[in-house]
Amino acid sequence: MTTALCPGSFDPPTLGHVDVLRRALHIFDKVVVGVVANPSKAPLFTLEERAALVDELFDGQIEVVGFDGLLVELASELGATALVKGLRESADWEYEIGMAHMNRHLTGIETVFLPTAAEYRFVSSSLVKEVWRLGGDVAALVPEPVMAALASKQEP
Repeated sequence: MTTALCPGSFDPPTLGHVDVLRRALHIFDKVVVGVVANPSKAPLFTLEERAALVDELFDGQIEVVGFDGLLVELASELGATALVKGLRESADWEYEIGMAHMNRHLTGIETVFLPTAAEYRFVSSSLVKEVWRLGGDVAALVPEPVMAALASKQEP
């Protein structure tokens, strides 16, 4: 059985995330989403809220785990055979290729890159949060449960 680990902050999950995860489900027998704590990014949603949102979006089709620490350690614990990363633009490639090389150096795990669908290539969680905080409409960039979660934050 092939297991893919798809890590990220998912703060909040976007339609770009959903696109990559759905495609990973067609490639791997099992997909696990690793929601990283990453408090340095000053998350809008708690780790538990982010994990619950991702879980809700996939209704049991994927496993969701929260983590803090080395990604390769989580991958080893889960028996993951690959890491899956979505790529939007060349800047993602520049950052992610270094991470892929380091992860392979540490444990031998391979990274599979999936380009995000063209219509989501400009969408990032950070940009969604910034536009939302300034009162902009992000409904076309996130799934409905995420829009509801954003509305419950009452920030703008």
